[in-house]
Amino acid sequence: MSKLVTIYGGSGFVGRYIARRMAKEGWRVRVAVRRPNEALFVKTYGSVGQVEPVLCNIRDDASVRSAMLGADAVVNCVGTFDRGGKNNFTAVQSEGATRIARLATAEGIGKLVHLSAIGANIDGASLYAQSKGEGEAAVLAAFPNAVILRPSVIFGSEDNFFNRFAAMTRTGPVLPIAGGATRFQPVHVDDVAAAAVKGVLGQAAPGVYELGGRDVDSLKGLMERMLGVVQRRRLVLNMPFFVANIIASLLDFGSALTLGLIKNTVLTRDQVTSLRSDNVVGTDVKTLADMGITPSAMDSVLPEYLWCYRPSGQYAEIKNSAKQLKKA
Repeated sequence: MSKLVTIYGGSGFVGRYIARRMAKEGWRVRVAVRRPNEALFVKTYGSVGQVEPVLCNIRDDASVRSAMLGADAVVNCVGTFDRGGKNNFTAVQSEGATRIARLATAEGIGKLVHLSAIGANIDGASLYAQSKGEGEAAVLAAFPNAVILRPSVIFGSEDNFFNRFAAMTRTGPVLPIAGGATRFQPVHVDDVAAAAVKGVLGQAAPGVYELGGRDVDSLKGLMERMLGVVQRRRLVLNMPFFVANIIASLLDFGSALTLGLIKNTVLTRDQVTSLRSDNVVGTDVKTLADMGITPSAMDSVLPEYLWCYRPSGQYAEIKNSAKQLKKA
């Protein structure tokens, strides 16, 4: 019988790519999610019965244990940007990660891959970084041979980074950002998935890996690249941090005032804090190169999914060609 991997959060942005790659490796894949009925699409990643979504609440021991029973490896992709509510930073990225690692050890699971983030630090400035740091520390304490992946901002067709800002270009002549000088090293989602698969297959040594793409650029520089791809002219307005913090505070207050019914998905104070620090691969750390993975070129991937934000959408190239014919 083929081996089995349980992927917590396996229907999410990164998890689905890992699930697809593991299915191609011939493994059976158990996708542990809160709403299995919304993850039925993962079944198409393999042959009949090879990839199955199962119910799991990462805040419950019995639920987490049930999802990993009989598995040869476990991958934890669960993360959140939600500071409040039941599935907050602490519950998901600290306590949830701790629970998975502890139970994986108790059940004798052979391999554990944990998805973290660059900047994870128990003493970090932001609550997000702190919870990621706590999760890493707990994972290594319970499962010393774990492979921990720390990606920079992840891009791909379902991302909430370039897609989010590209959508904003449709609404006006100004594209407001905060932390325009902050540097990022975007990494393609499938490269992160490839790294996770290396960890599951034992092709990567245990330890912490920082994952970044080929290019390092400021947030403003990335926005200008994105504008070139979507073929729109917009003024990239970099707000001072104190202005961004005021706006984020008002948005956070509005969310709190509605008891979380209206979530702040625009800009939070914790995100403003995170934007004060560069998000790039450090020195003297393990990287994609140590796994034998060559990062995908960002400029070759962005046009594949950002074309829909162009003024002419899918007809942009045809229109450009027609203009050239007229000139001729």
